[in-house]
Amino acid sequence: MSTLVIVESPTKARTIRQFLPSGYRVEASMGHVRDLPSSAEEIPETVKGEKWAQLGVNVEADFEPLYVVPKDKKKIVKLLKDALKEADELILATDEDREGESISWHLLQVLQPKVPIKRMVFHEITKEAIRSALKNCRVIDEQVVHAQETRRILDRLVGYTLSPLLWKKIAWGLSAGRVQSVAVRLLVNREQQRRAFRQGKYWDLKATLEQEKTAFEARLVTLKGTKVATGSDFDPNTGQIIAGKKVKLLNEAEARELQSRIFKQTWTVTGIEERPVTRKPAPPFTTSTLQQESNRKLHISARDTMRTAQSLYEQGYITYMRTDSVHLSAQAIAAARSCVEEKYGKPYLSPQPRQYTTKSKGAQEAHEAIRPAGSTFRTPQETGLSGRELALYDLIWKRTVATQMADSRQTHITVDTQVDDAGFRSSGKRIDFPGYLRAYVEGSDDPDAAIEDQEVILPALKKGDRPNCKELEPISHETQPPARYTEASLVKTLESEGIGRPSTYASIIGTIIDRGYAQMQSNALIPTFTAFAVTSLLEKHFPDLVDTKFTAKMEQTLDDISTGEAQWLPYLRKFYLGEKGLETQVKDRESQINGSEARTIELENLDAKVRIGKFGPYIETVNGEEVITASIPKDLTPADLNPEQVETILRQKTEGPEKVGLDPKTGEAVYILVGTYGPYVQLGEASEENKKPKRAALPKGVKQENVTLDMALGLLALPRNLGVHPETAGKVQASLGKFGPYVVHDQGKEGKEYRSLKATDDVLTVSLERALELLAEPKKGRGATRSKSKAALKELGNHPTDGEPVNIYEGPYGVYIKHNKTNVGIPEGETVESMTLEKSLELLATKTSSKTKSTRKSTTTKTAAKTTTKKTTTTSTKKKASS
Repeated sequence: MSTLVIVESPTKARTIRQFLPSGYRVEASMGHVRDLPSSAEEIPETVKGEKWAQLGVNVEADFEPLYVVPKDKKKIVKLLKDALKEADELILATDEDREGESISWHLLQVLQPKVPIKRMVFHEITKEAIRSALKNCRVIDEQVVHAQETRRILDRLVGYTLSPLLWKKIAWGLSAGRVQSVAVRLLVNREQQRRAFRQGKYWDLKATLEQEKTAFEARLVTLKGTKVATGSDFDPNTGQIIAGKKVKLLNEAEARELQSRIFKQTWTVTGIEERPVTRKPAPPFTTSTLQQESNRKLHISARDTMRTAQSLYEQGYITYMRTDSVHLSAQAIAAARSCVEEKYGKPYLSPQPRQYTTKSKGAQEAHEAIRPAGSTFRTPQETGLSGRELALYDLIWKRTVATQMADSRQTHITVDTQVDDAGFRSSGKRIDFPGYLRAYVEGSDDPDAAIEDQEVILPALKKGDRPNCKELEPISHETQPPARYTEASLVKTLESEGIGRPSTYASIIGTIIDRGYAQMQSNALIPTFTAFAVTSLLEKHFPDLVDTKFTAKMEQTLDDISTGEAQWLPYLRKFYLGEKGLETQVKDRESQINGSEARTIELENLDAKVRIGKFGPYIETVNGEEVITASIPKDLTPADLNPEQVETILRQKTEGPEKVGLDPKTGEAVYILVGTYGPYVQLGEASEENKKPKRAALPKGVKQENVTLDMALGLLALPRNLGVHPETAGKVQASLGKFGPYVVHDQGKEGKEYRSLKATDDVLTVSLERALELLAEPKKGRGATRSKSKAALKELGNHPTDGEPVNIYEGPYGVYIKHNKTNVGIPEGETVESMTLEKSLELLATKTSSKTKSTRKSTTTKTAAKTTTKKTTTTSTKKKASS
């Protein structure tokens, strides 16, 4: 008897294959084999004339979805059908969450098997788990399928109904989404809070005291019995002390007067409080907390965290990575406790096995937290993993092991010291027993270093002691605006508000960035002017769809559908076709939305208007009868756009660019201007004869007002020739590029070797000796998260034609195969592990041949192909209203 087992990916197939008996054939579906049409090309001719065809859902026929097999999945479907012909049994072994259940259901609809069918589920890929799952197969859960289908249809209805409205009223290519639009609104609201923020200033004193030759720090907390103001006492909207707060606000003069008055006086300890504190380890990882901690500790995006976790799961290193549960199985607890005892000793083991419970009602997905797979946990060093996979596995291993460790015991110490009418306070912390902190400290890469950082040791003090004041320093403080969201904090907020599912957060954040609603700067998500315009339109005309409570309630209803507590069809009817349904709202309000107003962003304290145009955001103002417009630089955020910057941008447009001086060689004027990509210097004016005058961007951190003529001429003269390399005689230059200042070594046929300059280097003065030092350093990628990835992720072998290496690398747009100067991305469904030299050679050959074809020939081929291509095979499944 032969059995066909279908999973989602080749990696998962390869891992499972080794645990199944002979006679089992494992194939991969490469994810979904069918979906709603993603383009007009995929809509079958038979329904192209229907008004609902573009939507992909027949809303008048009980929301019947139009499912099609995408072009890139036809070969896979054929392969699976051929494999099924030789099988006596079919086992669907897709993931055990809603998405996995849906993939299995779609496979059944497409393959139409005539043999017995089983549904096999497991949350880890180990021999024990697979063999156990094989004995406990079940049928497809129709309620879960309906819940997932409802979710998919609902998202399509929202996206495809609102997005065209945004194209008409704001700009082409924008999108709206059930969760995406709420997430964008959160970013925009935070940026508005930053814009409305008013800075408050306050002073206090910091004393360095000494007792028995041990120094410690104390801060001013009271004056004449009244609390001294700190940042938390200020109203962020006014920059003033919150009304009703009874605090003393010190200015500079008062702080300095107090300093001189009390410095030489007697300081007396008036009180000591020691408070024992016990801290318990955090629960094991869920999808959400893994994304948060990976972003905080490893600086990996949510999208890349999920990709890496998926790979670890499919290779059998961790349990299923899409889960809301913090539950650990008895097997996992035993494995974790064994690790603790072996690595840290019995004193670090929690007295009783520690179990966690999931508080969220909607928690489902997998039945266990994310943890190392198996009945024994491999240490990170035993896995043989490297790069991101090793870092993420190490994080999961430590967090899981820490759950079974003893509590951390600490003593928090507060010492109050009085000098005249001023009260000072010192805070200390002593870690009496580190417990689980030996293995894992949230937000810290090195637990041992983190323990040391957490301790603040005070000398042995008692009431009545009189420490000496060695130093007393007035300190100025300014209140800070609310912090922008990072990926970690946005994920945390979405989850706490009950918006969307954690398993979708990675793709949602990716979409927000890809669609131009936010840009990432120093790990912060900064909303764009486009995000402001879209959020304003949705808030004004479709407030429910961007309301967090409404969206959370919608999420709960979708959860209820999966458990049978709610019916999917009545819900969809009410949401879309009801009296206040989405379709009705869009029809009623489209004519009421003024496109010019929708493209205009109202920002407080700005007389000029900010509009969204075809080429990006711009400023518009009226000067007499003339309307003046000027582009806003891409790096200028809505929160940071102030009247002074607006004036500078507009003055450049009306009065011409600011002149820095004259070039002594040519006599031409050197200007400083502000463009779409920020400030730059320019030699001469643009004219018919000189359409492209020489330009150079200002280095990062250099302000316009600090640009001198010498600096401008130096930038315009780049690249600088520094000399020749002593080993190759190749030219060495310094210059400024898209990613900052750099030095380059021209090696002729061997190509060019680049190195970024350090923060302490100046591109205008860097020497040949310094350039050679930098070029001698190992090459690194741009940014911390990519520095490790410039080494090949996998070496596949040498190309048979020229003997040059064929390797796999990770780049800014994903994983790719490289041979000489030819790069090609890894196809969907393949992973680093599944790629072989043979597969790579085929892909590289396709890329090489496509490069040699002329554009004309390519166009002709495409046209011919269109006329001969057969009609798309479609499968449309009508669901019964009673389901």
